[in-house]
Amino acid sequence: MVESQSWTNSFSTSFKNIHELYRFLDWELTPALEKVAKTYPVFIPRRLAEKIKVQGPQSVLAREFLPIESELDPDFKGLEDPIGDKTYHKAPQLIHRYESRALFTPTTICPVHCRYCFRKNELNVADEIFQQDFVETIAYLKAHPEVSEIIFTGGDPLTLSNDKLEKYLTAFSEVSSIKDIRFHSRYPVILPERIDDGFLALMEKFKSRFRTITLAIHANHVDEFDEINRQAIKKLTSSSMQILSQTVLLKGINDSTEVLLNLYQEFISLKIRPYYLHHPDQVKGGMHFYLPLRQGREIYHGLRKLIPGWALPHYVIDIPGGHGKISAMNPESTTFSGQLISKDGELVSIQEPDFFI
Repeated sequence: MVESQSWTNSFSTSFKNIHELYRFLDWELTPALEKVAKTYPVFIPRRLAEKIKVQGPQSVLAREFLPIESELDPDFKGLEDPIGDKTYHKAPQLIHRYESRALFTPTTICPVHCRYCFRKNELNVADEIFQQDFVETIAYLKAHPEVSEIIFTGGDPLTLSNDKLEKYLTAFSEVSSIKDIRFHSRYPVILPERIDDGFLALMEKFKSRFRTITLAIHANHVDEFDEINRQAIKKLTSSSMQILSQTVLLKGINDSTEVLLNLYQEFISLKIRPYYLHHPDQVKGGMHFYLPLRQGREIYHGLRKLIPGWALPHYVIDIPGGHGKISAMNPESTTFSGQLISKDGELVSIQEPDFFI
């Protein structure tokens, strides 16, 4: 499968060293930030670093991708596995939380390190959920024909070469129960060179082997977009794939109806179908992005008054402990009672943090 070298070159020249990054930015690197980067390293492509430098240290992009002392603050308690990945880790690289679909974790590598990432602790130690034994993976899927959709996650699955993706897609296409394929990725926005002719040709090749092939593009703020990544996204929306959006509601980044409205208007103009708006997970090292569920509901309530229903994302929350992803407007109220209805139809209590930054 033909693969462009431009994206691998861009990937390999990314900033991986906190000292080199801050020298490039010409910003002060404090001992406290150095300490944070030892626990949660940086990884930022140069083009993104250039945008951060222009927009400044208080910009949305800086807050999303640069370390902050709060990541190691012991008062901001969070969970290493906030959504219960390990509870539903049923086979190598497979998390089978929902009956009809399974998460596939082929890589720990991303094109950027998001400071709010719900898997930031698992990725840091290359947790067992990433350990490979693809023969056993396929055996599990054949023994569980109820699984009809494979969701490539990670890490970022588009870190894989086109050749590697082709091998995985070929194997999954030979499991008769697998009908749908989905990718969740930061690449189209963060490192758009990845959307090369080889990748597009690969998706076209497999469109007849699956019922659907879907790509969910992760973006949190309109400032992440520019003409280069818009052009890459237009290639995707002109393809045979379904293109969806995925956004995390984050304190200090997009925690207002107006900011989200601008983002969803961007998605709509790019012909990306709004799909998920995630309430932030209670992840260790990322609690400075957390906001109360009631506040999130109020923001979402304002959003749905301003955009049509077909453009409204599902506002969802992962209940800690592995109970799964459910509607965050559940029950239907902005006031939070302390309980939510699980995917099994049972009431589950959830304890929110007693601090909000």
